[in-house]
Amino acid sequence: MDENTNEEPRIVQTDVGAKDGQDKCPKCGATDISLNTKTGMLRCNYCRHEFAPQKVQGMETDISHLHGEVMGSGTQDIQQDTKDIITLKCSSCGAEVVIDTSESTQARCHWCRNTLSLNQQIPNGSIPDVVLPFKLSKNEAKQCIEDFVGNRKFFAHPKFKEEFTTDNIMGVYFPYMVVDVNSHVTLHGQGEHEVSSYTRKVGDEIRTYYDADLYEVGRDFDLTINGLTVESNADKLDTKSSDKTNNVINAIMPFDVENCVKWNSNYLKGFTSERRDTNVAQLRDLVTNESKDIARFSANDTIKQYDRGVCWDRENFEVKGQQWKSAYLPVWLYSYRQVVDDSHSVLHYVAVNARTKETMGSVPIHMPKLFGVSALVELLGLIMMLITNAMDFSYSFIFLLIGFIYFAIMYMKYRNNDARHYYETETKTSLSNLRQGDRLIRRKTGLTNSTMDGANNKKLSGQNGIRDALNTVNNVLNKF
Repeated sequence: MDENTNEEPRIVQTDVGAKDGQDKCPKCGATDISLNTKTGMLRCNYCRHEFAPQKVQGMETDISHLHGEVMGSGTQDIQQDTKDIITLKCSSCGAEVVIDTSESTQARCHWCRNTLSLNQQIPNGSIPDVVLPFKLSKNEAKQCIEDFVGNRKFFAHPKFKEEFTTDNIMGVYFPYMVVDVNSHVTLHGQGEHEVSSYTRKVGDEIRTYYDADLYEVGRDFDLTINGLTVESNADKLDTKSSDKTNNVINAIMPFDVENCVKWNSNYLKGFTSERRDTNVAQLRDLVTNESKDIARFSANDTIKQYDRGVCWDRENFEVKGQQWKSAYLPVWLYSYRQVVDDSHSVLHYVAVNARTKETMGSVPIHMPKLFGVSALVELLGLIMMLITNAMDFSYSFIFLLIGFIYFAIMYMKYRNNDARHYYETETKTSLSNLRQGDRLIRRKTGLTNSTMDGANNKKLSGQNGIRDALNTVNNVLNKF
């Protein structure tokens, strides 16, 4: 992946004019402003006037024209030596307010209720460039969470069912980096197209064979990636954590980041937030790998004729331009701490995308009940195996796997360890200037696999959700 490392990035000051870090009411000048989630407008709590949020100025909107590296001022490196405890002077009444910035990025004057700005007091990258306002009300989010948990009550842990309530759900703004990429992609490899399939008797078995045409395949195209979104909080980046189900927060993406507006502290009123604690340099490799995956999957629409797959052996992903924005994105979050033993506990989450209603979560499982029911299913499978074996059914041994399959399916349904954001297909892209070069090499006969050996056109360079889920099930089985 080639990047414009010789050029200094262009920094866009996204906080220009944000002296107070908030918009005052344009009608009466009041500072008590909040978000109306029904309309997406800011509303003055004094005169009830509603007004539209501002859009960020200076960032590239046509990604196909993006060259070099553009960074919002909110993406600049965090200064680790910045003091956490600071005193802010209210610009409205002059009162002094003490705030611990390690816990929050917002404060309110306890005298005049004016929202205090951290934009100038903390020049360390903790203030985002843009924010995506909450659209889903708390009651709507509660219903989503109740429906999700309600469908998983049978194997849920008894203590969890007793203590479950949505009254304590919180609206949280999580920090993300939103990246736009203007790129050029070149792929070379081989692909197979199935010509025919047939069966032959080998000994006592009937086997299926395939004939396929082998092609040399080449694709060359321009690709724009709009709004690739990655977590910028180190804790939430750890989606494989054994004591937190962080992956379910990742799974509720994508967000409609194109509707982000200029950062304004008024949007945080009534909600909590987490601070960004990773820099662009720490996220570059992740963005690079995900961008390459997106490019590979974008090419799949151009190689549909190769129904047995394509094996790319040469891939070049050239970045012509890249744009980074720091963003706060809205999530309704329910959390529950399950105490496993005196030294170990697991924090389970149920998260709701506060823009799209996408819901994902992890529910504590009552393992003795799941093992008991799985054993009964396995017993039924054994009986079916004996019955079908007496009927000379060749694949009767499959029934021996029913109990294990049932356990795995139920465990995944409740824990959702394989849940993740499918960035490779869900991120918005635009492919243009496509050039194709395909050439028939030869016909292959008598193949025993239904897919091409080494096909990688649908494989990820980073994570593999199904593999991770199966590994987790194996780990659970090993514990018991």
